[in-house]
Parts: sequence; C-alpha cells; structure tokens
Amino acid sequence: MSAEIICVGTELLLGDILNTNAQFLAQQLATLGIPHFYQTVVGDNPERIKQVIDIALNRNSQILIFTGGLGPTPDDLTVETIADFFGVGLVEKPEIIEDILRKYASRDREMTPSNRKQALIPEGAEILPNPGGTAPGIIWRVGGATILTFPGVPSEMQRMWQETAVPYLKSQGWGKDIIYSRSLKFWGIAESALAEKVDAFLNMQNPTVAPYAGMGEVRLRVSALAKSEEEAQQLIEPVAQQLQQIGGLNYYGADDDTLASVVGSLLQAEGETLAVAESCTGGGLGSMLTAVSGSSNYFWGGVISYDNKVKISMLGVNPEDLAQSGAVSETVAKQMAQGVRSRLSTTWGLSITGIAGPGGGSETKPVGLVYIGLAGPDDYVESVKYQLGQQRDRASIRLVAACNALDQLRRKLLARSLSSR
Repeated sequence: MSAEIICVGTELLLGDILNTNAQFLAQQLATLGIPHFYQTVVGDNPERIKQVIDIALNRNSQILIFTGGLGPTPDDLTVETIADFFGVGLVEKPEIIEDILRKYASRDREMTPSNRKQALIPEGAEILPNPGGTAPGIIWRVGGATILTFPGVPSEMQRMWQETAVPYLKSQGWGKDIIYSRSLKFWGIAESALAEKVDAFLNMQNPTVAPYAGMGEVRLRVSALAKSEEEAQQLIEPVAQQLQQIGGLNYYGADDDTLASVVGSLLQAEGETLAVAESCTGGGLGSMLTAVSGSSNYFWGGVISYDNKVKISMLGVNPEDLAQSGAVSETVAKQMAQGVRSRLSTTWGLSITGIAGPGGGSETKPVGLVYIGLAGPDDYVESVKYQLGQQRDRASIRLVAACNALDQLRRKLLARSLSSR
C-alpha cells in the first residue's frame, strides 16, 4: 500500500509558485507511516491529468492525493476530470452551496454564479470540508484506490488534512505505524568524506541512515518505522550516538539546531558575550545570531564595516596595514575582531572580510577568498583563511562565510570548555 501526491497547476510547472504542498504532504505521510514513492506535477490539462491518474493506478498507488484545481474558474478542472476518468457523473451538493453563501455573507460579499461549480462532486464521493475557503475537497473510494482532493492554497489544504483527512485515513486502518526521523547536522566535512566514514550504517533497514548535503552543511537523516514515536526514538538513539561519535567535532547539532543557536547555547552556558564585525557579509552574521530567541543574553551587537574608513574609525584597523595587505587579509581580519571586541566590551569578537564577487577578484585574491578573525580572553586572536570557490555565487559565498565564522567560534568554545575540565 502506498500513496501518490499529484499537484495540479500550470503555475507550478512554470515555477511561478513554490510547491510547498508536496513537501507538507510528504512529511505528513511519513508521520502516518504511509509509504509514498511518487510525486507528480501536472498542468491544468484534462488529458494529461487523466494520464497521470492512469499511470498512478497502474503502479498500484492506493491513495491518490490531489492539490489544486478546485476553484471556480474555467481552468480549475481537477474534480470533473477525475469524475470523467472513472466515467461517473457530477452531482450538485446543496450543503456546499449553503456553506459558500455563508462564507460570502460573513465577508459582506455575494456569491458569484461561477462558485456553483465548486458544489459539483462525483456521484458516490464524500465531501472533504474546507473550513477556511470556498473550495471543498472530496474523499472517494473508486477503482481500487482512495482519492482525496485539496485546494492549492497551503493554509486551507493543511487544515483540511489535519481535521478530516488524517482521521479518515486512520479510520481505514492506515497510519498504524509511524516513520520518525532525526536529522544529525555536520559542518566542516564533505558529504563524500562523511559517507565513507559511516558507510557501514547506510545499508541498515530499520532504522535507515541517509546522507544529504547543501550549502556547506551535511546531514544524516536517521529514520525508524515503529508503532509509536517513543519506540522509534529507542531504535534511533543508539545509532545516532554512534554517528555523532564518528562525526566528532564536525557534528554540531540535530533537527532544529542551527550553528547560531548552538553557539548561543555555548556562550550562555559560560556567561560570555559576543560582538561581530562584518564586511562582505553585510550583516548576515548578525542576522543569523539574532534569529535565535534570547540572543540578547549573549549577543551585544556588531559593526558593518563595508568601507575601509569604517574599519579604521570604528574598529581601529591600522591604515598602513590596509594599504599594505588590503582589506581581505589575515591581519585586517584579526584587527577587526579585536576592534569590535574592544569597542563593545564583549568576551569575544568575530570578524569576516572577503570577496563575495562576482567582481572584485584578482589572481592573488580570487572571488571566494574569505578571512575570519576571532579575538577572545587572554589576548587570544586568530585568523583563518577560507577559499570558498569561484564557482559559488555571491549569496552562497556570503552565507557559507557567515556559517564558517559561527563554526570557527563553536569549535573554539568547545575546546576551551574541554580544557577547563
């Protein structure tokens, strides 16, 4: 038994709208323990929608979940196309008309004649109520499959799923088991290198382990099929512990953890504070830190020293060093970190200076070159050079640079904590 997600809408094919519905439904199916192996996006074309249904049935998908195409306009064709595929007529449901009239009246508006189309559902199908909008869905057992339809509006679809679809699926015996996952996060190691280290875990059956990579971060998703979340966690825990040990310092957190939240926890545990000085990231590092609730307890502020004059006047960078070494250099990164730490009277100062591109690079200082400075107690100061690659675009260079800065501080905080024990 498996489910298939079918998203209808030409706007999805054209890329005008991000398909968040498929992501939500995939996560929900996993939570219910319902396998799903295929997702399809199809335009507002009756013949192609029928082809998609035919393909899904031929590969024995037993739950077909449709989103989109339930509106009142001529291009909203999902329900009538499904009915036509199975050779069943449409019937108008007075209770749907009454619901639409009530909703329009509550907004001081009148229902248009085109809305009557939304009251037509296949003969034999049940209504899947839409508390938030005028487009109801259907629940229909036909042709050896169960069909559920939802509007494309994410908020409406999600509410309908939770309030009606989930209880229905459970009542039919689906969702007895759940799939629970934990995402382990790593920074400072390539996906291929981590995959080699954990190769023995990648062929496990329950739980399963799968690597994912994106924008400098590598994740290991550990998933278990079980009767309850508690039972799944018991299966996952020993595997997750082993994977964390293998990852060593490259492992930084799990699930909702971010580099910024982990750094914040480490600072708060020691009662320490942080200030940042940014050049090429233009405030991105500060934005990551302040995205964490409670960050005012340890993050005191920053200086965006985009121009050299600001580096000199606000951070105390030596003009001669700027002239001799350039803004993107080890010595300037160190002075920026020391300067912001001194200026804001914090425990730590963290700085970033680099060439984000696409212009501004040279043979000796190519696009993607970044120096990250760190200054701390006992006159500690360091600068680390990163070459983030000319193949990255400006946005990704800035993002990875900020993450590398947080990771550099994270590792230093962990090392100090271990040495003090």
